[in-house]
Amino acid sequence: MTSVAQLEVETESAAPTGLEFVSVSSGDATIPEGSIAIDIDDEKQDTGYSGGVRNRSREATSQFLSKKGFGWMLEVDDQDEDEKPLLEELDIDLKDIYYKLRCVLLPLPFLGFNRAVIRDAPDFWGPLLVVLVYAMVSLFGQLRVISWIVTIWIFGTYLLFLLARVLGGSVSFSQMLGVIGYSLLPLIIIATVLPLLHPFPLLSSCSKVFGVIWSTYSASSLLIQEELQQKSSLLLYPIFLLFVYFFSLHSGA
Repeated sequence: MTSVAQLEVETESAAPTGLEFVSVSSGDATIPEGSIAIDIDDEKQDTGYSGGVRNRSREATSQFLSKKGFGWMLEVDDQDEDEKPLLEELDIDLKDIYYKLRCVLLPLPFLGFNRAVIRDAPDFWGPLLVVLVYAMVSLFGQLRVISWIVTIWIFGTYLLFLLARVLGGSVSFSQMLGVIGYSLLPLIIIATVLPLLHPFPLLSSCSKVFGVIWSTYSASSLLIQEELQQKSSLLLYPIFLLFVYFFSLHSGA
């Protein structure tokens, strides 16, 4: 029995294991095929793994922010390249405003200006600028009453608008607001020149009357249209009073 067991052990130890190592000389060594592909595949797998981790982390972050109400932080605006300039966004045309200012300063028909553009294409920023400049010039830096000038401009214009519509005019409030606002420009010029005319009381008084008439003519020639020709005095007089009141604020409020 002992000899039989020893024989079986010797037989198993002599059996080939299949793990034989063969020494290969350096001259016969070759690079195994597919080794480069294996390296590239491993690199791709690593990159894909890291990219997947990033994507999962981004998704988790976006879900967390969305639940908390901060999903807007991850939104990307694709229209950044198509953004318009600030002046265009605010509908401010400097050339148009400059042309309208010239139409008010030079209201005579033979000068060739298309003055109807002030009424037919009303804007808000130009008249507002004129009103603010007049407020600063008239009140000598009293910024607390600039809002009072703007209020007079808006509500005074609204009363004229109601009167014009009652009389049968077809002018809109925006048109009326723009015309009255631009027509304050002559008063700005007169108010700027008046300090130089204090030594000449008569000339100073005449310049004040001229400024009011200038503004009244600029406004009335645009607002009194064909349907109001027979009732022009009913609208002309309130316009004149409004500019007289504006100019009376020149000494302060």
